[in-house]
Amino acid sequence: MRWLPAVAPLLGLAGAAVLYWQARGLDQVVSGAQLGPGFWPRLALIGLALACVAKLGSVAASPDAPVRAGSPHVPPIEAEAPLAISGARLTAAIAAILLYVLAAPALGFPLATAAFIAAFLWLCGMRSVRAISAIALVGTVSLLYLFVKLVYLPLPKGDGPFEPLTLALYRFLRIF
Repeated sequence: MRWLPAVAPLLGLAGAAVLYWQARGLDQVVSGAQLGPGFWPRLALIGLALACVAKLGSVAASPDAPVRAGSPHVPPIEAEAPLAISGARLTAAIAAILLYVLAAPALGFPLATAAFIAAFLWLCGMRSVRAISAIALVGTVSLLYLFVKLVYLPLPKGDGPFEPLTLALYRFLRIF
């Protein structure tokens, strides 16, 4: 049963390889030096594969691994007991994620993301309004630059009055 902890990383590695192979045709529609639609999924799959390899390495080097003759045995470090997760907080966090997904098309990505980050930080126990506001602002602006400016991903602009608000924010940030 010593091989059991290696099953998930091996499956992840195999899945990443299969999906990487499947993503090979995504860039057929791109001409020139543009990043094609397959670039970011392939980059994420490479990250997944590297994480699986790292996990396999940690499984192989685990303290439960057999000790070779002549090597000193170093006792494993005592692990702290995991923190108990409040069922109410977990439910609220899942609800916040679902609400974010449902609200983003109507409110637009910037407003929904800032509200989500603030709510999630509050649920995680942060109480400083100043810190929550700063993290939500910097996080939202960073994600906007990453997705809109760098990746060219069209994000939800919102409906009704939220669309002009999103476009004004994009112009203010010189995203477009």
